[in-house]
Amino acid sequence: MLKVLLSISFRPLFICIALLLGGYLLSCTTQNTQNDPPPLNPNGDSELALLMRAMFDDALLMKQQIEQGNVPKPGLDYQKILTAEATEPDKAASNDYKVHALSYLQTIKALQEADAPQAASLYKNMVNSCMGCHQALCPGPTVRIKKLY
Repeated sequence: MLKVLLSISFRPLFICIALLLGGYLLSCTTQNTQNDPPPLNPNGDSELALLMRAMFDDALLMKQQIEQGNVPKPGLDYQKILTAEATEPDKAASNDYKVHALSYLQTIKALQEADAPQAASLYKNMVNSCMGCHQALCPGPTVRIKKLY
């Protein structure tokens, strides 16, 4: 009988302690802090810089498709290279940039229309177009572009 009496009288205390402990544990969750990597460009990541990184990734996928004997399928809206906001807007507004961008778009179009036997040489033309533009206007990414060959 004493056991029953003690368990009944301490039940509200146990419930209260359990609720307090549960509340404490729920409030002690770690904050979701992401360790975002710093931007690759010290001047910030412009729309054009982000697009070109996506273009690099897409080119790697096309390279794999060609190596597997498949027709590559470009997966981006490449026309945006003509309108994307650049880190250095004066360079992107120059005639030199426009000429290189239009040349690049022609290589992409040819690659999209290619059959498997033509794809490898047209892919190389596309990478050469990237390299030519970057050698003329923005040489920093040329080391990375070499990985596309």
